[in-house]
Amino acid sequence: MYKIMKFCGMLIGKGANIMYAEFVKERITQLRLQKGISEYKMSYDLGHSRGYVNNISSGKALPSMAEFFAICEYFGITPIEFFDPAVKNPQQRNQAADLFSQLSKEDQAMILCHMERLLK
Repeated sequence: MYKIMKFCGMLIGKGANIMYAEFVKERITQLRLQKGISEYKMSYDLGHSRGYVNNISSGKALPSMAEFFAICEYFGITPIEFFDPAVKNPQQRNQAADLFSQLSKEDQAMILCHMERLLK
């Protein structure tokens, strides 16, 4: 497995892919710190060895697609939310979307007007 990760690391080092690798490691760190958990605890919770998350955070490795989905599930977010850096609190955003969808169309329109007014 180490040889595969090393090979992937060489590929990631070329072109724009390095930006994606950097983003992934920084986003996982950001979400982990927001949740207030250590790298060790997250590794353990995901069923990996002690250094699994540390290897991602330090840029030594990237998660597989299956592991990426497990990480998203761990944080309670969708893959789209993972890649949307504007989302500071994905759980709060999901809760707001759920509540908003339960409102009538008239109330939704009123809430949108208030949001637009607040942003001015």
